[in-house]
Amino acid sequence: MSATAAALSLLGLAALAVLGLHGAARALRVSADPLPVMPFGSGLEPVEHAVSRFHVRWYTVTMLFLAFDMEMVFMYPWTLVVSAMGPGAVIEMFVFLAILVAGVVYAWREGALRWT
Repeated sequence: MSATAAALSLLGLAALAVLGLHGAARALRVSADPLPVMPFGSGLEPVEHAVSRFHVRWYTVTMLFLAFDMEMVFMYPWTLVVSAMGPGAVIEMFVFLAILVAGVVYAWREGALRWT
């Protein structure tokens, strides 16, 4: 058998497997009908659409969350190498944390965290 015939037969087997899985999923699914409108938050009845727009203040809070989330991404590996790196690593981490705290203080002073 040539390489082309082997590749085509392998492609055919893969296509049959995909079609078989698709057919099995279609045959075994519970319901094809969409569900009626259901609550999307905490089990309460929705008062607005699930994809409604958010107030612009939420974006600032989101950016602050992402900044502190990235802090955690950097701090986990830092905790593993801090003893090998010495006091320089501790100083660098405190500088990094000071920059993040300065960002929070700036957002606080600008009123980004005020909801009234």
